[in-house]
Amino acid sequence: MNSEQSLPPHENVLRTEHWRVAHAFDTGLPGWLVIVATRHIRSLAELSADSAAELGRLQWALSVALGTVVGCEKTYVMQFSEADGFSHLHVHVVPRMAGIAADLKGPRIFALLGVAGEKRILEQEMDRLAAEIGPLAADALG
Repeated sequence: MNSEQSLPPHENVLRTEHWRVAHAFDTGLPGWLVIVATRHIRSLAELSADSAAELGRLQWALSVALGTVVGCEKTYVMQFSEADGFSHLHVHVVPRMAGIAADLKGPRIFALLGVAGEKRILEQEMDRLAAEIGPLAADALG
């Protein structure tokens, strides 16, 4: 079995030629997704035209799926790749729910990432979400 197949569902929500989608592991927000490049790159400028086009379609497809699965009003899409140990290109696709507290809107949504253990989404719930989000996003991609 290769390493891709041995990943739990929440770490392998969807896979394309250039990208792998995972549910964020340290969040209190159901559906916080991370799109990770399958080859080591540090900047969007390093993408091929094909991988850049695929990233755009993937962000759209995941946003559609998140709207259906978690009922979000919109999604936030962010890419920094600056934290220690996380310089590899990855893109956050974050559900922004209706009625979210004002102090969590925009970049302040990151208060829901890196949360303490008891506030984190359980792996079983991340796996359940992955099982719903992945096929819907794949269908949207065609």
